[in-house]
Amino acid sequence: MRQPPPLGQKRGLTAIDGAMALIVILLLVQIWLVMATLETYLAGHYASAVAGAIISGTIFLACFGLYLFIERTDREVRQR
Repeated sequence: MRQPPPLGQKRGLTAIDGAMALIVILLLVQIWLVMATLETYLAGHYASAVAGAIISGTIFLACFGLYLFIERTDREVRQR
């Protein structure tokens, strides 16, 4: 019979699932933001394009931070 995973492994997998869901949501927001920013840039509103680029960069950094969190959590779960 198959043993259930240890509690620490279960918590790690739950944290990874939550972080991956948050990454998906952030990437969808970033795609929408890039489309809207490109549309305003092509319309001649250059100031809002700069703001959109800054916010998009911030979202990228948040996704990269979540990726590093997933890597660290996965490494810890596999060592147990």
